[in-house]
Amino acid sequence: MAEQQLSGDASGLELFPQFRREIYEMYQLELAGLTDEQLDFQSDRWGWSEWSIRRNVSHVASGDFRWLLQRWGEDLFTDGLPEIDDWDGIIDSPYDRRLDETKYWELDSIMAVLRKSMEFCCWVLEAETVDSMRSKETTATVGGQLHWLQAHPNGVREDPDNPPQGFVTLEATFRHRYYEYLTHLYNIQRLKKAQGMEAVVDIPFVGYHALPDWDRSEP
Repeated sequence: MAEQQLSGDASGLELFPQFRREIYEMYQLELAGLTDEQLDFQSDRWGWSEWSIRRNVSHVASGDFRWLLQRWGEDLFTDGLPEIDDWDGIIDSPYDRRLDETKYWELDSIMAVLRKSMEFCCWVLEAETVDSMRSKETTATVGGQLHWLQAHPNGVREDPDNPPQGFVTLEATFRHRYYEYLTHLYNIQRLKKAQGMEAVVDIPFVGYHALPDWDRSEP
């Protein structure tokens, strides 16, 4: 993120260039060569190991669509929501904050949705400026969720009249999504280590997993 160096009329994509290639490529490199057994390993030993690698990827692959269309849709797309292939399988999935596992189980199919998600994010970001992203707000549950309040330097505020609801800007939303990608990639690396494998990519130490009280336990 390049929040301090950009003028207000700069493209939103310049604010979050990681959505061009960086995020997808980090996941692609970290997941390369994993077997189904490795992708599906999970354990109740640690809180971060309750979801398998496959399900961590499925979660982040659906997250941008859920945020930008379900939460932001009416504000961002005043002429109507853009058409998304398989809305039910990606956004209204019966699985908890994940893609429909009856349709998107193979890693290739999940990664295809992740790539579409990156393309969609870039399209949204290109239509915004730094100023517009900082001025647009939507509601979100932020009260009691300290990671929202601690990790974001701006763009998140509580609603004193309606706790635990609050407001997040479009800038904070994309920052949240970036932090989510990093945190779940960190979980994926720990799931690999729990199976005797090494991490591949260097994850920037920013965002939620960098907070002082975050669970950074290792296998």
